[in-house]
Amino acid sequence: MGTYRHTGGAVAAAAILMTGSAAFADVTAQQVWDDWQAYMDGFGYEVTAETSQSGSDLTVSDIAMTFPIPEEEMSLTITMSEMTLTDNGDGTVAISVPAQLPITIGDGAEFEVGIDYLSQGLNMVVAGDPNDMTYTYSAASIGMVLTGLTADGENIDIGTAEITMADVSGNSRMATGNLRSNAQKILTGAVSYAFNLTDPDNSESHFVVNGGTASMAMEAVTEMPMEMDMEDMGAAVKAGFAVDGGYEFGPGQMNFNFSDRGNVTQGKTTSKGGSFVVALSENGIKYGLGSDELTVELAGGEIPFPVAMSMAEFGFDLLMPVSKRDEEQEFGLALMLSDFTMSDMIWGIFDPAAQLPRDPATIALDVSGMAKLFLDLLDAEAMESAGGGGEIPGELNALTVNDLTVSLVGAELTGTGDFVFDNTDLTSYEGMPKPVGEVNLALSGGNGLLDKLVAMGFVPEDQAMGARMMLGLFAVPGDGEDTLKSKIEFTESGGITANGQRLK
Repeated sequence: MGTYRHTGGAVAAAAILMTGSAAFADVTAQQVWDDWQAYMDGFGYEVTAETSQSGSDLTVSDIAMTFPIPEEEMSLTITMSEMTLTDNGDGTVAISVPAQLPITIGDGAEFEVGIDYLSQGLNMVVAGDPNDMTYTYSAASIGMVLTGLTADGENIDIGTAEITMADVSGNSRMATGNLRSNAQKILTGAVSYAFNLTDPDNSESHFVVNGGTASMAMEAVTEMPMEMDMEDMGAAVKAGFAVDGGYEFGPGQMNFNFSDRGNVTQGKTTSKGGSFVVALSENGIKYGLGSDELTVELAGGEIPFPVAMSMAEFGFDLLMPVSKRDEEQEFGLALMLSDFTMSDMIWGIFDPAAQLPRDPATIALDVSGMAKLFLDLLDAEAMESAGGGGEIPGELNALTVNDLTVSLVGAELTGTGDFVFDNTDLTSYEGMPKPVGEVNLALSGGNGLLDKLVAMGFVPEDQAMGARMMLGLFAVPGDGEDTLKSKIEFTESGGITANGQRLK
């Protein structure tokens, strides 16, 4: 969260140029500029600039936005050369920037980063009334290029870095009331990036990466208090700050090469597309990412042989409450790795005779539940105090295993479960809340896999016998050959049973 607080305003400033940000929120050029300053002020930035009026054009130059970072006894400054805001005479305002717009980011003493914002055919127009405006924007291409790095007054040559987006279009609607609401949609064609960097402290350490995606689509809704302290995200969220957005990307690829003192590691990835979502509000944090038909190849360096793997789907989703409340709040976690395969060279290391089935593997976990929070997780002081005093931040009230699937090397384990927790009973399970509920498991191919592992010498026969005896305690035969099933119950009295047999 600290990184976000320090860079949130910088991201907003870049968004102004990349998307016709909601900062430009009025029907005259002067009002647009005034509102932009207020917008950046909301992120904690002090804005200075020179302005000049010529007819319907308001030119803003020598723009500097400074953000203080008290804990590091420094400030971050972003500067831009100029932009022009034009009253079109029909109640709309056009915003234009030079095709090559220099931007610098630095602390004014120890470091400075130079970036060129490049655009072709950029068109931005805002229309509407002061409290509800719609922005439209388009460009043949938009990009950023690293132009330099200075540290302690000396130029540091670290290499090149650039990113370009083609065929950019979108719209942004902003409504201003008690909160500043901004809803944006952006579509792009091909997105490409290229980095060729050298460690300034080690000229023999070199990193090259390039790649891109065929398309990208982004949607985001942001609610922001008119005055917000980015140093106190907990207070900002309580005041109404919220963001809910994400993007989808099309087929893409990446190639990379890392060398260090002659030791070279290289690789590439491809995918058919994917997505990323993130949300933050008083109701909690939501985070998710996924990729379809992902492939990864690695070779060189300390990797003793080429590595190749692929998967049909990779995904991760998280839902977590952040606010102190008397009532229960929902949480969830989901992981997915489906149809995972790896090269025969990797298999050959531990299974040269191909005794194990090499069918695609799948691992999936999906759990959800209800919990109470006794603290605001975004309140840094409260969390630090709780940690120092050993205070418990919350309690678990219910847990549901919606799906558990582990399918690999010829065996498959599946399961579901549902529990509630009695937090008034901390004696039945020696300090842990008492669970009440059940979990149902099914295993197929388990004995066959165990036989293969014994034959391969991975598992001694006596240990295999012990494993079979253990399975006999917890499981009963299933409906098919080499299948087992088990129903584990946690009772109201604090006991545990397996298929009706008492264990505790």
